[in-house]
This record gives sequence, structure tokens and C-alpha cells, in this order.
Amino acid sequence: MERLKKIGNIPINKDVLYSLFSNLKQPKDKIFDLERKGLIIRIKRNLYVVAKHVHNQDISRELVANHLYGPSYVSLESALAYYGLIPERVFTMRSVCIKMHKQYETPFGNFEYFKVPDKYFYIAVNQKIIDNSYCFLIASPEKALCDLILCTSNLRLQSSKSMREYLEEDLRFEMSALNSFNVNIVEECIKFGKKNIELTQLRKLLSNGK
Repeated sequence: MERLKKIGNIPINKDVLYSLFSNLKQPKDKIFDLERKGLIIRIKRNLYVVAKHVHNQDISRELVANHLYGPSYVSLESALAYYGLIPERVFTMRSVCIKMHKQYETPFGNFEYFKVPDKYFYIAVNQKIIDNSYCFLIASPEKALCDLILCTSNLRLQSSKSMREYLEEDLRFEMSALNSFNVNIVEECIKFGKKNIELTQLRKLLSNGK
């Protein structure tokens, strides 16, 4: 138990688990027994997390998202809700990646990943450190909004007015937060991303607001 407790809530692969019990003749059987007893939880094949009652830390869905499929970072509605910019509770943890689109159903809920261009991917990705214990990658508020615009199918916003309506009516976005948005991040997204017309309208809206 102490070996597992030291791992905390960081998702680990089977090789790490094997190394913890390398003194045993059949570490595979030990892992199966730990899972059967509920001490570890299988997230997907070859990826586990130690159960909360072992280390007394919350299982971070953001951290799970980073490890489940990568490289990736939490974004879109999930990041916007994390920052308190939209009111809806987000049931599917949504992230951005540079590989193919992917979806997972896990004991910790559903996870979805959206592919973006490589150079665009690395813009304004922040490392969020929680209680000096663990960290995960998440888009900045500006990048999360740009990601949502890029990854939403059939979204056409041809004016700053339509962009404002999308934010206010569709997303119920906290509009006062736009005053602190970094326009330079949006400009970088325009440079390396897609949907330049829509992102340009967002930039105009930010610039006019300031």
C-alpha cells in the first residue's frame, strides 16, 4: 500500500507497476489482484491510476486527460468551464491534440480529443500546478476559445456582431473577461490555425472592446 500511496493520483502505465513489484515472480498477477481489490483502476489498456482511498487525493480528470492520449492539453468547453467563463457543467472532458481525433469512455467519464495543426498546437498552453503535488496542461482562456471556434463544425461567424452573439447567446460567455484577454494570442492563432475569418472577428471584438 505504501508503494501505491507514494504514486498519488498520477496515472501510470503497466511498466511502472511492474517495477514496484519486480521482486515478485509474477508481478502481473499482483497487478491483477490490485485491480480486483479496487486499489488501482484501469483507465484504458496499460494505463492505471491508484484509487483515491489509497492516497486521499482527488482524481484529476484534467490530469487523466493529459495521460490518456497525447501530446494533448485540456481545452474547448472544458477549459472555459474550468476558468469559470461559461456556466455549463461539462460532462465530456475535451482536449486538443496533434494526432487523429479520438474518444474514450473510462471510469472517470468520457474524453474527446480534437486534432489541430502542429504549430498552432503549442500556442498559449499553460502548466497548471495543483497543491505542489501534480500538474496538467491546459489552454489559456484565449486559446481555449480559439480552439472551440476551430473545432466546432459548421460554425460560421462572419462579423464581430455574430461573434458577440455566439459568445453571449450560444456559450453564455462571461463577457467582462474579454477585457483581460491577450489579443496577441488570438493573432498567433490566426497565423497558424484555421478559420481565419472567424478568429479575425474575435480579434476585432477584443480590440474594439479595449
